[in-house]
This record gives sequence, C-alpha cells and structure tokens, in this order.
Amino acid sequence: MNVLEIFKGINTFVFDVDGVMTDGSLLVMPGGVMVRRMNIKDGYALQLAVKKGYNVAVISGAFSQEVKERLNKLGITNVFMRVEDKAACLLDYLKSIGSTTAETLFMGDDIPDHEAMRLCKLPCSPTDAAIEIKDISLYISPLTGGAGCVRDVIEKVLKLNGGWELKTHIKAQ
Repeated sequence: MNVLEIFKGINTFVFDVDGVMTDGSLLVMPGGVMVRRMNIKDGYALQLAVKKGYNVAVISGAFSQEVKERLNKLGITNVFMRVEDKAACLLDYLKSIGSTTAETLFMGDDIPDHEAMRLCKLPCSPTDAAIEIKDISLYISPLTGGAGCVRDVIEKVLKLNGGWELKTHIKAQ
C-alpha cells in the first residue's frame, strides 16, 4: 500500500504541543512562565486546515495560557490542556464533533500520547519522537518537533483532498 493512501479520508487533526508543535525545549522565565517556540509554517497550515473545514484539536498534558491564545488566534478552539488521560479526552472530543477515530490523524511524540495515538487511523510522529511512539506511527515525518512536522502532515492531507492552495491572501499568524 502507498503510504499516502492512509492520509485520504482524514477530516480531523489532533496534535500534542510540547515536542510536536514545539521542539520540546522550555525557557523558564522569572515568575515560572515557561516560554515555548512554535513554527510559523506549522501555524500557516493549522490556520488553513481550519479555514478548509477540518476539525483541529490540541491535547496537551501541560498548560500555557500563551500557547492557548496562539492556537485560538489560528482558529483552533478545541484546546485541551492539563489532560491526564489523552485517550479519553480524544474520544470525548470526537463524540462532541460527530467524528470517529477512523477519520483522525493524531501526532504525538512521547509516552503520554501512546494510547490516544493507537486509537486513531493515522498515528504520526516527528522524526525525533520517542522510539515507542515511532514504533506505532504509520507515518514518521522527516521533520522534528517544532520544525515543520505539523505542516508536513496537514499539507499531505490537504493536497490529497484538493484543499492545498497557493493563494497569497491567506495570512499566517
């Protein structure tokens, strides 16, 4: 089977934050604020997926008001943070939007993502994910966390479904 075939039929994207949307590094600032760096190309793809009608959610064990605000600005309103059971959160989210795991791509990078990823049609990971996560991934992006792996999978789904456009009026955030 061509690996790209598994990207067809996806209507829901679910991503972890740290190690997927970021490189997993934290800069600890005075007062305990933890600063993360996110990739602008990932942001463009996330925004485009939302505009094209795809379901996009983020499920993270951590909490960052700044990350939540960034994702909201991109149009992602389903941001679940401080999640201890990502599989249960995923199933509740899919039920609430009327989607299924058979239509879902989940990209994670470490052990807390394992069970949720195993439920989905298309478990994906960045190239620098934990070996246990890479072992269950049907697609491993050649890109690392925080360096375009999110864009990589979104672009594949949108291109295969005729939704990737080269329009300059879509503004990246």
